[in-house]
Amino acid sequence: MSCSILYLLLFVLFSCNCSSMSEAQKEKESLPVECGAAGNQQSCLVTGLYPLLAEMSSILQSLKTSMDQEQLRRKDHNIAFAAALGNRGDVGPFSTNVPLVYQRVFLNAGSCYNTGTGIFTAPVKGVYFFSLSGHNKSSKPMGLTLLKNGELMTVVYNHPLTDAGVRYETLSNSITLMLEKGDQVSVHLRANTWVFDNNDILTLFTGHLVFPL
Repeated sequence: MSCSILYLLLFVLFSCNCSSMSEAQKEKESLPVECGAAGNQQSCLVTGLYPLLAEMSSILQSLKTSMDQEQLRRKDHNIAFAAALGNRGDVGPFSTNVPLVYQRVFLNAGSCYNTGTGIFTAPVKGVYFFSLSGHNKSSKPMGLTLLKNGELMTVVYNHPLTDAGVRYETLSNSITLMLEKGDQVSVHLRANTWVFDNNDILTLFTGHLVFPL
């Protein structure tokens, strides 16, 4: 789009210059003697081009600055991550809620997901989408909570089914949140519950920036 605008501006500017030169040729009789003289026509033409060249240079610089800013803006807004709990088998139970660190990272565009703490930190104010899933045995309870700055936003919970035999189940949930720059989002395992993962990638935490504000 910027290149098209540039070409259009160049066309208009040169068209105006050619039109001005044509008008000057028609009114040659009225030009001062020193500019109308054959020996000074080239000098007058070059002098007349200086303002046009300066204007073109200013336009090109403005376009370059706008394009650089747009590229920087797009780079800053390439925010997305996806991570799995990893090949760890059963995790839990614990006597208190504990943060989960998803160790198998598939994507971390923008490096906003901390692989050491399991916390996602918003780099810019905007609307973000998050999803989480959990896998466990039906004979055990599973409770996952997604938190924003320590405040509960949504839950994935599976009640134990002791009368239905043992089977494996996967549950998921998702939510869209408005985050300020620096807000933190994480997933905790609830006290006295289990969650399971292996190489089949069953327990996930993902998120991405939908649009900045």
